[in-house]
Amino acid sequence: MAIQLETERLLLEQFSEDDAHYLLELNSDPDVTKYVGSGPYENMDEVLDFIRNYDQYEKYGQGRLNMFDKQTGEYIGWCGLKYIEDKNYSDLGYRLLKRHWGKGYATEAAIACLDYGFKVLNLDKIIGTAMKENTASINVFKKLGLKYSHDSDCGEQPGVVYVITREDWK
Repeated sequence: MAIQLETERLLLEQFSEDDAHYLLELNSDPDVTKYVGSGPYENMDEVLDFIRNYDQYEKYGQGRLNMFDKQTGEYIGWCGLKYIEDKNYSDLGYRLLKRHWGKGYATEAAIACLDYGFKVLNLDKIIGTAMKENTASINVFKKLGLKYSHDSDCGEQPGVVYVITREDWK
């Protein structure tokens, strides 16, 4: 069953090959990828390879989801949960096109993803990681009710880990 979430302003849908150009645009902006561990995609083939091999939906019933404006259909970015198998937790993440920063989309989409994680998947906890310099992302964690847990590397950079449990979620 395909994962699709809806908020007041957004539709969140699984990655598809038809949407590959959006991911290429998103990851081609150095401001967008400044605080992520991986660099930009080199070309469309790399994006398509990523989408074809993305197994989060089938294996874990969760994954990053493309965000679209419900009114216009415009691509916003992605948000979603990602199961980190070797650490046995689900990670909340989001990445938005720069023109959509500061409009509350990350928070709105993340609320839907947290609801899905706790109410549908019955997860006990969800974590968020960010580079220490990424104050915008950390502020979203705080708005959502995630609490600081500990410092940890984020990619190759100093980072922080925030956590929220099912009991602490609405």
